[in-house]
Amino acid sequence: MSHYEAPIRKPLVTGNKTYHDVTVDIARPIEGRANKLWWIVFGIALAAFLWGLGCIIYTVSTGIGVWGLNNTIEWAWDITNFVWWVGIGHAGTLISAVLLLFRQRWRMAVNRSAEAMTIFAVVQAGLFPIIHMGRPWLAYWVLPIPNQFGSLWVNFNSPLLWDVFAISTYLSVSLVFWYTGLLPDFAMIRDRAKLPFQKRIYSILSFGWSGKAKDWQRFEEVSLVLAGLATPLVLSVHTIVSFDFATSVVPGWHSTIFPPYFVAGAIFSGFAMVQTLLIIMRKVSNLEDYITIDHIELMNKVIIVTGGIVGGAYIIEYFIAWYSGSAYEDYTYLSFGAATGPYWWAFWALIFCNMIFPITLWWKSLRRNVMWTFILSIIINIGMWFERFDIIVLCLSKGRTPSTWAMFSPTFVDVGIFIGTIGFFFVLFLLYSRSFPVIAQAEVKSILKLSGDRYKNMRAEHGDDAQIYELPEQEPLEDFERLIEELENKNEEVTDESGNLAQTLILNIGKATQDMADDLKRLSGVNPTLELQLNQLGIYNYNQVINMTEKEYSILNQLISKFPIAKTKFWSGEANILNNN
Repeated sequence: MSHYEAPIRKPLVTGNKTYHDVTVDIARPIEGRANKLWWIVFGIALAAFLWGLGCIIYTVSTGIGVWGLNNTIEWAWDITNFVWWVGIGHAGTLISAVLLLFRQRWRMAVNRSAEAMTIFAVVQAGLFPIIHMGRPWLAYWVLPIPNQFGSLWVNFNSPLLWDVFAISTYLSVSLVFWYTGLLPDFAMIRDRAKLPFQKRIYSILSFGWSGKAKDWQRFEEVSLVLAGLATPLVLSVHTIVSFDFATSVVPGWHSTIFPPYFVAGAIFSGFAMVQTLLIIMRKVSNLEDYITIDHIELMNKVIIVTGGIVGGAYIIEYFIAWYSGSAYEDYTYLSFGAATGPYWWAFWALIFCNMIFPITLWWKSLRRNVMWTFILSIIINIGMWFERFDIIVLCLSKGRTPSTWAMFSPTFVDVGIFIGTIGFFFVLFLLYSRSFPVIAQAEVKSILKLSGDRYKNMRAEHGDDAQIYELPEQEPLEDFERLIEELENKNEEVTDESGNLAQTLILNIGKATQDMADDLKRLSGVNPTLELQLNQLGIYNYNQVINMTEKEYSILNQLISKFPIAKTKFWSGEANILNNN
């Protein structure tokens, strides 16, 4: 056994799953019909999206005067939503890239949903600056490209331009990272597809993935490279978003704590949204055996850590506002004036949602409670939205000139667009869950023998050094030596058809010799007799087995009597694992 996991660690895959079970369970939402619960959630999300789409059309056709903006608070609801959505998109890259580099196995059940969440959240975030321009059909002006006015170049000193480059880079890397991880899963759906159209689509999406050792080698190399590129983005993207505020001279914004504070807050809100999505998906898609209570608890521990960082930043900001002795600081988003002023409700919503309620996760019973985690994840994201609202609206509402003081009140259009983006986000995610595997089945299989309860129980029963490969019952071997002698002395003429079949078989899977032989008896259904027959045909090692397809199995079924064709569906995966071990 090449790996060891302490028995005290709880299994990450429950339900006594085999490799075949993993494939069937993860492919079921794609191959089967959507259940009633999926349609209910999708209907609600679609209604919200259509409402928001109508508000966007109304805004573009009428002008952004339909929003609640004024001369004092020109940044309000829209930029609040922009920063909120960018923050939510942060957790996907963290789970996918950072936890991959740290070899955290628990990421394998949650990383795919987190990666998709990143893509869809950034799409929502990108909508708000475009609409805020007032003339979204001229959005390409933010890019340094030639246009009909000649060589028009943008203002590279603008903080908003930093967002364009940071977020577009973040989206590009996240999209490539997400799609690369999907290739083995697309191939799995391709091989299981019964409809020609579906098989063709997934064949294109899988980029010719064959599951050969070379494919896996390149897959792992590219994944590590992309993880190395994406990891700095976790820190840089929201740091650059924070510069929109920190580089200004507005009281409450001009703060050196903003970059780390924004990054921690983004991870805090992002993990909360991942919890919301995972709890919905484990119920809608019946994935409770893969997204377990232990996964939820581990995610909650990250929320505790990042929530503590955010809470510490709140205390520092409140202290600085008091200690500075400046009258202007008394109207910032974390000050005594904010706590008792006209926006007191927004201030206390921030404090209770982001500091008080998350403290409950220190109790293990609540940390492992699915319903409370779901409710708390929504509460945290509400609190993080109020944090961005407080930073923008409170700090702008009372500036250095009292004559410019103003209040902000959102209109139904502001609210409608925000609700619409939430609906759009869930529409995309639910459609994704019906088209793409929401769990990386290949990665889950890689830890199944290490951390699946089926195999952990086998080790607990038979010891850590026990053979945990499932070997079939062996046939009696009394006449084994006689069989070998008969096969070696057999001089019957092989028919032309059989000879051609055997030659085709070896050409397809590659040639091997006796000195390259592996123990084929470790494959399901292979006993010493069958191993000898495979060797007679020129099949000696796991690499040849990995290269086999249904065509080669059909040839073997014709050449070998009583060939266990039903067992061969496990051979490719078993051979791949054995070859890597």
